[in-house]
Amino acid sequence: MQEELTNQGTNSNFWQQTQGPIWALAPMEDVTDTVFREVVLNLSSKDNVHVLFSEFLSTDGFCHPLGRTKVLHRFKINPSELSLLKQMGVKLVAQIWGADPEKFHKTAKYISEETDFDGIDINMGCPMKNIIKKGACSALINTPELAREIISATKEATHLPLSVKTRVGFKSTVTEPWITNLLGSEIDALTVHGRIQKMMSDGEADWNEIKKAVDLRNQINPNIKILGNGDVQSVADSLQKVANYGVDGVMIGRGIFTNPWLYNPGFEPSKNNRLDALLLHATLYQQTWEGEKPWSILKRFFKIYTNSFNGAPALRALLMDTHNLSEVIDVLELFKTQNHFSDDLPL
Repeated sequence: MQEELTNQGTNSNFWQQTQGPIWALAPMEDVTDTVFREVVLNLSSKDNVHVLFSEFLSTDGFCHPLGRTKVLHRFKINPSELSLLKQMGVKLVAQIWGADPEKFHKTAKYISEETDFDGIDINMGCPMKNIIKKGACSALINTPELAREIISATKEATHLPLSVKTRVGFKSTVTEPWITNLLGSEIDALTVHGRIQKMMSDGEADWNEIKKAVDLRNQINPNIKILGNGDVQSVADSLQKVANYGVDGVMIGRGIFTNPWLYNPGFEPSKNNRLDALLLHATLYQQTWEGEKPWSILKRFFKIYTNSFNGAPALRALLMDTHNLSEVIDVLELFKTQNHFSDDLPL
């Protein structure tokens, strides 16, 4: 599949032309920026990650005269990331959210004409209260006609393939009517999270409801790709979900925090591998966002690299007190010196 993804070109419908299971990293606010995506690419094997997503961008913010400059950082793609994407044949999708079809049209037109994204995804799944009170994201489950208008307006503005990420309900499960509504639209792919909005990220994702979406797809529009999402921690688990529930692929979100090497199955990172990844992340972050984003955002990532080895909690505590890349380098060097750091055992 990866060879096909590589040879299709930016404007082709990669969703429709893929032949095997699709592994995707979920869009996450203050997580899947250009820096973290590049780190994930560096830690992944070529054939085990296929689609990455941007952070989700507000169409209201984009269309506001004073708001565009405040939100466009979510669409930033570093040249080094773009080079890796092309080298590995990985596709990059811009995710957008809102409740006004006209603003979706304007934002999609910009993405198509001014960026290097390979596709557009509409967020109809975010459960956050400050979002849904605007009638956006998972609140669109309650307004299926508006959801279809948004899809149509977006599709009219772009030549890029279009997808939707959603849930199986709002306050209750409504998989059949809601997914049927989406399957009758102009989308090319659909990611279904097996929770309702009310659950947020609590409880267990219901993959039987995701299977219902697959069955509906098979009846209504077999050309639409369906990815499942919820509680998946590995490529091996993804393969099992494909076999058991018939999805065309799997999107993983929080699992990447447990194992940044998730898309490099079988690889057991050593202590030096972990700290090298941390240093890469910190270096790219400062080079990309110095003066634009606070250092504190980076600190949430320190834990995913500093675990499972002696002295990790103490090292993490020191890293949490850093304010820049230079201080991170000093902490890492001190840690290696004081702990006679060796790299002889996998973790």
